[in-house]
Amino acid sequence: MSKRVLITDDTAFMRMSLRDILQKNGYEVVGEAADGEQAVQQYFALKPELVTMDVTMPNMDGITALKKIVEQDSDARIIMVSAMGQKAMVLDAIKAGAKDFIVKPFKPERVVEAINRVMGG
Repeated sequence: MSKRVLITDDTAFMRMSLRDILQKNGYEVVGEAADGEQAVQQYFALKPELVTMDVTMPNMDGITALKKIVEQDSDARIIMVSAMGQKAMVLDAIKAGAKDFIVKPFKPERVVEAINRVMGG
């Protein structure tokens, strides 16, 4: 099974951290997006197996991007990434179709565990 992932976060440092964790665990990062609009465009252009989606971003937030992707692809595998204390947003994301969520600051093993579970591994 291919393990193609799209990373979405408005901070370059977070994207770099996630890329590092994913690559060390055998995942291919096929793209990076800095906001929800880019995430939606790249999802349909790159067709990743999984997306990590930050909740709070400029232009279009992660929940809106999640909804736009799931509207057109109900099988989309999206893991939300949220800061501490965003429980209500996380619940909204799960209701909207997110498969899991990771809380920042995250531990590499938690990221890998969530991704493996969502990917069915």
